[in-house]
Amino acid sequence: MRGKYCIGIIILGISILLQASEAQLKKGFYSNSCPKAEKIVKDYVKQHIHNAPSVAAAVLRMHFHDCFVRGCDASVLLNSTSNNTAEKEAPPNQTVRGFGFIDAIKSLVEAKCPGVVSCADILALAARDAIVETGGPFWRVPTGRRDGTVSIRSEAANNIPAPTSNFSTLQTLFGNQGLDLKELVLLAGAHTIGVSHCSSFSTRLYNFTGVGDQDPALDSEYAANLKAKKCKSLSDNKTIVEMDPGSRKTFDLSYYTLLLKRRGLFQSDSALTTNSVTKSYIKQLLQGSLSNYFSEFAKAMEKMGRTKVKTGSDGEIRKQCAVVNS
Repeated sequence: MRGKYCIGIIILGISILLQASEAQLKKGFYSNSCPKAEKIVKDYVKQHIHNAPSVAAAVLRMHFHDCFVRGCDASVLLNSTSNNTAEKEAPPNQTVRGFGFIDAIKSLVEAKCPGVVSCADILALAARDAIVETGGPFWRVPTGRRDGTVSIRSEAANNIPAPTSNFSTLQTLFGNQGLDLKELVLLAGAHTIGVSHCSSFSTRLYNFTGVGDQDPALDSEYAANLKAKKCKSLSDNKTIVEMDPGSRKTFDLSYYTLLLKRRGLFQSDSALTTNSVTKSYIKQLLQGSLSNYFSEFAKAMEKMGRTKVKTGSDGEIRKQCAVVNS
């Protein structure tokens, strides 16, 4: 009897290991079930991104925000319901764009392979392909993610780094996702492309400590230029500002150069220079080559894309990215 019990335990153990191995993300996950899935995503991105290059930064940001809440499970794409306020409504996500872009790709994939490819995988692939199409680095995107069915506003508000975050907050929030300080610096480099609303940083210009003052960590000439030409009042929530002035359409190292000149747009940007470890990483990146940066950024993106993913029988494959299956 005891021998049969031991054999049963061994078989159970093997079964669990097999299930775990099957549940891992892998390259070409859809090679049999939907062999053209990745090509459909790539072709759509290639066809449309050059007409709206700013979408590349928007979709990358969406992927980032998704992975920081419940893992990379496309929960950021879900709409609110009558009894739940979704992540989309949280302050960090109210300026997120690109939902229609992802929905369009999902429709094409569904037409080819109904109920097979997850929104989470589509978002991860589209983010990579969009950056590549705009001259940025390529990174591997193993697939097999499943879509989550839960999206809660407060979780996004509590887990997504805000532009006002200090270093301690950044370290904690990235650490919660298994990302270290080097990866924090590398992923922040995505700010080399894209834009921001004045409302995300105008307090630094007009009311940093609540007494009508300016953030002393911000270069005074840069601040004066922003006040005169861009964000002309604290209440401006419509004007758009480049995060990497003069280079926002190019994925390069200039963002880090600006950080050392005290010209990072957000407090969270400036915070990277307040710690000796992260400041050292910034200097190392600037002393190296662009190809080395691309390589390191790619590793960080692949790691982030694996954050707390749902695989196997966990979650679902949504028919529409904005709603859970009925």
